[in-house]
Amino acid sequence: MTIYEALKMSGCVIEQLERAGVKPSDHKYVKLFEDYQRARKRGEKGCYIVAVLAERYNVSQRNIYEIVKRLGSDCKSVSP
Repeated sequence: MTIYEALKMSGCVIEQLERAGVKPSDHKYVKLFEDYQRARKRGEKGCYIVAVLAERYNVSQRNIYEIVKRLGSDCKSVSP
């Protein structure tokens, strides 16, 4: 399969995600966000969670805060 074929096959989905305000690269951070949510549910402190996740996923603490904010926000309204 070529890149063109992959885009052709999933272009509609990608277009809908972009309209909803989703960055295509955010798929990489779903597991990180789930780990963050589980830790918060256990009552762990935010700074500690961010430090642990930064180490585990090899991402800066600043990026962890941005990722959590972005993935936790509501999608923009999607028009058909």
